[in-house]
Amino acid sequence: MNRRTFLTALAAAPAVALASKPKSGPAEVYGKIQFVTSFPDYKVEVVESFPDLKVEVVDAFPDKPGKWQIVDSFPDFKVQIVSSFPDFKIQFVKHFPGPA
Repeated sequence: MNRRTFLTALAAAPAVALASKPKSGPAEVYGKIQFVTSFPDYKVEVVESFPDLKVEVVDAFPDKPGKWQIVDSFPDFKVQIVSSFPDFKIQFVKHFPGPA
């Protein structure tokens, strides 16, 4: 590999790293979710009213916004529950999940 090719590949590396970060916004957070205490993709606050996202916990097919399948390994997103300074607020519901 010559020097020019190496520098071109090195310059493109930050763009690739940015593309692999989680999407912004609560509507894109669905799928397999793992609750963690450190290094989360998102920090969320659980509220009883005025949520940004209504979440339904499902056992299978978490394929729409607001449907979360709780897993212990191989998550799509890692979420930490906090009481202040969240990225967005969620409310757990039994029906009609999605953006509020």
